[in-house]
Amino acid sequence: MPFRCSLSRPSLTRRRLLTIAATAPLAACATTPPVKDYLGGDDGTLKRAILGSGNPLTRTQRGALLATLSPENQQDALQRQMVLQQALSEAPLVGGNTTQILQDGSQALPAMFSAMRQARDHINLEFFIFADVTWSGTTLSELLIGKLNQGVAVNVIYDAFGSSHTPDALFQGLRAAGARVVTFNPLDPLHATASPNHRDHRKIMVVDGRIGFTGGINLDKTYENPPSAGVPPDGDTAHAYWRDTAVRIEGPAVAELQKVFFGTWRGQKGPAVAPARYFPPLPRAGDETVRIIASVPGDQRPLYFISLMTAVLSAMHRVWLCSGFFIPPHEEREDLARTARAGIDERIVVPSHADVPATVYAARAAYGDLLEAGARIYEVHNAVLHSKLATIDGVWSTVGSSNLDRRSVLFNNEVDAIILGRATAAQMETILRQDMAMAHEITLAEWRDRSLGERLDELKARLWQYWM
Repeated sequence: MPFRCSLSRPSLTRRRLLTIAATAPLAACATTPPVKDYLGGDDGTLKRAILGSGNPLTRTQRGALLATLSPENQQDALQRQMVLQQALSEAPLVGGNTTQILQDGSQALPAMFSAMRQARDHINLEFFIFADVTWSGTTLSELLIGKLNQGVAVNVIYDAFGSSHTPDALFQGLRAAGARVVTFNPLDPLHATASPNHRDHRKIMVVDGRIGFTGGINLDKTYENPPSAGVPPDGDTAHAYWRDTAVRIEGPAVAELQKVFFGTWRGQKGPAVAPARYFPPLPRAGDETVRIIASVPGDQRPLYFISLMTAVLSAMHRVWLCSGFFIPPHEEREDLARTARAGIDERIVVPSHADVPATVYAARAAYGDLLEAGARIYEVHNAVLHSKLATIDGVWSTVGSSNLDRRSVLFNNEVDAIILGRATAAQMETILRQDMAMAHEITLAEWRDRSLGERLDELKARLWQYWM
């Protein structure tokens, strides 16, 4: 079956490419942080180590960490990943949480609206795309204004670029009702706070300091489209079904999401927020351990990618991942290929349709090395796949806003939840099995037999992939 890529809305694609072209001179001197400098060590053929709080840990030091496990837990995947992740950073691994994985808008929007309806103290929202979404006959603005009238504090951060199609009247109405609203990096050059390529790609909702949401799902009307919408014949992604993932968290880790929100608020010099109990006591709610990682451009230690590749390189059985934009830098691609060659069950779920088709072609250009190494690649055809998630050995999982591409490291504010626990991993594996069931698996023979036209599209896409 030959490769085919859906065309997206022309205006959106042109806007994205024009932005890339306009900001290319500003980004030309930026480089992906040299992860190998942080992971380099005496690992022999792997040449990787685990990053400690101050200096890289060598293979010997990593072995010493694993040796601290009791004999019965020496090969326990959860204990193994717990020890290795603890060595990565001083950023807290917070225990005592419960998580619910929400696999699309039909699950996420009602969960979010339900949490906001029950708010008694405050609602904090930080989203790349902030639109007046509707669920069960109620618009987001109606819900928030109703809560403001009840005395609930509402604070909003929206990205100027991602929300550029949202009418100003929405934000004006929220402000008039008493909400505090911050525009991240306004497009007006006189008010811009950073490079025009710097975007707040995060998706965060915190209600009463007790319930948190994060992941890849925006407050965008595309998430109202049901699974039956599929992908229209004309490839219009505005009317397609979007397969994306969010996570609902209860427990002490919610305070970490709240800290990320207020970090952005301070960074954008937001106004004083209304008094509220933003950090209430949070009792234990479950058995999952969570680390919230907030990334910003210029991070000297790209902790999310270090955490992900540490888990990948330490896998004993399986590595399943999904990325809405799968354009990993060369080093990460090498690590994925190395893991597959080691006999690990490595499966990668990627889109065949995207709002920027060039990203699909750029991904396809790099399939060869992974397929030759033994990785299995699945392209989802009846949805716009936008998820960013992974699960490893049935114990380590992540869901967030970071794609496997350079943009997530170089240009975006991102937030990701690393979750250690079997319950979350089981939910993740169920979702990925469903994705794979409705996907087409790409074989090496099929990839090698692709047409000249497809190869030319890949070549053109790779010319832009640095800024995608």
